[in-house]
Amino acid sequence: MAAHPPLGRRLVVAAGVTGLVCAGQVAGGLITGSLALLSDAAHVFLDAFALALSYLALRAAARPPTSRHTYGLHRLQVLAALVNGGTLAAVAVGIFREAVKRMHDPIPVWAGPMLAVAGGGLVINLAVAWLLRRHDRDDLNVHSAFLHVVGDALGSIGVVGAGAVILLTGWTLADPLVSLLIGSVILLGAVRVLARTVHILIEGVPRGMSAEAVQRRLEGVAGVRGVHDLHVWTVGPGYVALSAHVVVPDQALSQAEALTRKLRRLLRDEFGIGHTTIQVECTGCQEACAGPGCRGPS
Repeated sequence: MAAHPPLGRRLVVAAGVTGLVCAGQVAGGLITGSLALLSDAAHVFLDAFALALSYLALRAAARPPTSRHTYGLHRLQVLAALVNGGTLAAVAVGIFREAVKRMHDPIPVWAGPMLAVAGGGLVINLAVAWLLRRHDRDDLNVHSAFLHVVGDALGSIGVVGAGAVILLTGWTLADPLVSLLIGSVILLGAVRVLARTVHILIEGVPRGMSAEAVQRRLEGVAGVRGVHDLHVWTVGPGYVALSAHVVVPDQALSQAEALTRKLRRLLRDEFGIGHTTIQVECTGCQEACAGPGCRGPS
């Protein structure tokens, strides 16, 4: 949790700056008649929303667990990422519809101001992306907001390109064509975020981790006869949990407790699993685990 205060401040600053960019791009799009600029502004608005939502989820996740929410509110960050992914997909669909409409019924575009507004937005978007770059890989919540910002930076590049083409050639179809490209980039990011969040919500094994590898590592520890009913899942960003049944020789409780402490340290140090529940069973006592879910990873 120590990293949350500076990250929270960065999210607040990023949301505020992004909101100002959105206002500027809406004004610029209305003045110049550029759909690409208005499409970019719609995405920027969702950037600001995504950043604000990520900040609120981060604050909520920092609260301690309660008797009602025994894991705390870490899952709110995953839900925030789900909402961000959904809004990304929605804005992409809206851009596609409007771009197709513009291709059939093109309107004049004022390219000079369009270039100026998009260029300014690009500089600010790159600055916001730089502000969040250190945190986006470890936190899906922040990563979903980061993708909003990066997608918008790419969109600004596209708007600049469209403005240059229109300024040099007068070919106004460049505007809706670039809008289609922007929408495609946004939709791709949305699909990736949604896939990751759904995987977490259905309690899949964390990305980059193998349940089979975890089981083999545990079974390689001296004193462990077998491991079954092993489950690994992500509660929230940076919070991975595991439960497993570990079979050991018949022994004193103090010996079994020492072994479980060793296994917990191993899981924390080698796999980054911070929350573990290990049920110890003696050899020949596996009948204690008789349910349909009592198995190793498949």
